[in-house]
Amino acid sequence: MTLLPLPAFSDNYIWVLHDGQRALVVDPGESDAVLDWLGTNGLTLDTILLTHHHGDHTGGVRALREATGARVVGPRAEPMPEPLVRVGTGDTVEALGLNLEVFDVPGHTAGHIAFFCDGAGTGDAPLLFCGDTLFSGGCGRLFEGSPAQMLTSLGRLASLPDATRVCCAHEYTLSNLRFALAVDPDNDALQTYAAHCQSLRERNLPTLPSSIGLEKRINPFLRAEQPALERSARAHDPDTPPGPLGVFTTLRAWKNVFQ
Repeated sequence: MTLLPLPAFSDNYIWVLHDGQRALVVDPGESDAVLDWLGTNGLTLDTILLTHHHGDHTGGVRALREATGARVVGPRAEPMPEPLVRVGTGDTVEALGLNLEVFDVPGHTAGHIAFFCDGAGTGDAPLLFCGDTLFSGGCGRLFEGSPAQMLTSLGRLASLPDATRVCCAHEYTLSNLRFALAVDPDNDALQTYAAHCQSLRERNLPTLPSSIGLEKRINPFLRAEQPALERSARAHDPDTPPGPLGVFTTLRAWKNVFQ
């Protein structure tokens, strides 16, 4: 199996997984990049996976379905371009001979889902397609869900094996790491990773996929229980409630206005 991110718009990635003959794509906000890639490589589109309803993730679905006949799989409880197979926690999607487990991960949107493959059949580390829930060094804005929902969703993803490849849907890494360094400046792993990602972007290379193990070391939104993060949250907002949820809530609100 081969995994690659197709750039779309200014900072989206449409993830592609293929076996040399058939492909699946995740969150195709536009169709042209996918159709061009399929034509250039002589592959057939088998499945389209959707994590949530935002247009920059679903805008290319109708054109791709009409051009390829691909099956579409998406969240159980969000407006989606019909027809599609609707799934949620407890469901498994079979595609390209792989089994992808579905998790409900509300927060960014109310019905956001993620897809996880344990790596069996890929010959590589496990895979997580997490849309806009988890980013490298950050997490999605809370457009429809609550801080408690997002913290629970991130905790579910953080419980996956450390080797899991984190396939986020946006190249937000450098912006996220600037904020992470502001709130966790003494984190050596974070400093090293920020320098590495800066080097990648200077060469126009993607910073993704990340990994769950790395994100647990450097991502402030997965570290809300850490004393250093609580100190930063309280320095920013002395009224931060105690505990991880209070710290997470303050950090997410701070990130929303961080320059």
